[in-house]
Amino acid sequence: MRLAAAILAVLRSARAAADQNGKYWIYGEGIAAAFIPYGASISDLIVNDKYGIPRDIIMGFDNATYYSVDPVHPHLGGVPGRYANRIKNSTFTIDGDTYRVSANDNPTADHPSGLNTLHGGKDGWDWRDFDVVAHNNHSITFSIVDPDGKEGFPGEVISYITYTMGNMTWDAKMVAIATTKKTPIMLTSHAYWNLDGFSNNETNLVLNHSLHMPYSGQRVAVDNILIPTGKIAPNVKGSVNDFWSRPKQIGASFNNSKIHGNCGYNCTGYDNCWLVNRNSPYNWRADGAYVASVSSAWSGIRLDIYSDQAAFQMYSCNFQNGSFPLKTSQGVGRDASHVLAGEAAPADDEDSSYAGRFPRTVPKYGCLVLEVQDWIDGINHPEWGRMEKQVFGPGSDPYVLQVSHRFTVG
Repeated sequence: MRLAAAILAVLRSARAAADQNGKYWIYGEGIAAAFIPYGASISDLIVNDKYGIPRDIIMGFDNATYYSVDPVHPHLGGVPGRYANRIKNSTFTIDGDTYRVSANDNPTADHPSGLNTLHGGKDGWDWRDFDVVAHNNHSITFSIVDPDGKEGFPGEVISYITYTMGNMTWDAKMVAIATTKKTPIMLTSHAYWNLDGFSNNETNLVLNHSLHMPYSGQRVAVDNILIPTGKIAPNVKGSVNDFWSRPKQIGASFNNSKIHGNCGYNCTGYDNCWLVNRNSPYNWRADGAYVASVSSAWSGIRLDIYSDQAAFQMYSCNFQNGSFPLKTSQGVGRDASHVLAGEAAPADDEDSSYAGRFPRTVPKYGCLVLEVQDWIDGINHPEWGRMEKQVFGPGSDPYVLQVSHRFTVG
């Protein structure tokens, strides 16, 4: 009884540990981050730039209550589930049984809800509150129970999402257990990044960020609504989608005509799934074995992403339109000092030469989404051999995703 009471007290303490904005903070050496129960989302991540100025490099809201009422809901920093990315025709088949899940992407006159499913459907995981089951200075764990039949998916799934801060690192481990029936599971983190902390006084875009994906000489070919065709496309050296041969700025190929339509119909930019082709056996944690590296010369911040996953999606915020507000810790002439100190945001300096340089909103190409995951819509392409990585049942091992975000400054 004493142990049970102690556990209950810890859980109550964890739930009560949110700050005045509803955020749960955890800390490492040279790094701090905040998370919220809604979608098990990351809302802030602060590191110093090369000048020692604290930069909040994650797009989000100042207060946790905004996430659930935002009508746009861009899957902001959350964990999409139970199946991330797209499902063709909102259907899949397991052991001869075909399931239809809620459609919510690419609506048409004949299909007003959508032609396909994106990030788990209309009420996917990042539309819901997770429970905080553990929280200390360095780590936080969220949990969710997804019932049988929710959004049309078969079987109950129980999931735990653990975030941990280390020495300039943010690690995430996502575990999901199918308890009653075989079901597809694929998760990711849908954080929006700007390594300048949205504070660059020269540009408010991320087209100056450099990206390197050394294992990604191929990508999943898609149609004009980003549904996989079943083909695997080569990323020819020097082409728009070549980030493997050398680091390249995100905007370096924007003068190439093939960038138009690269992310779907009437879309210019990136929203693509690159494959991570490593020789087995491999140690995904080994120094230098990152699946993607992103850096900004302006801030000096570099992010290396290490993961056990076999694919990587990069989205260049092609559909941001300047309506999403920056946090008080972001924008030209601002930084995250007051957030770390637990103080109110300082007033803008109207006499600053930077005042009004850019609107205090996120523009098109003003951010990046960097998602580790498995091959998208692999449940509808058994020829790819990904079913064991994407379909789980009561007798199988749990689904596990691991990712380590390692930061350096220079």
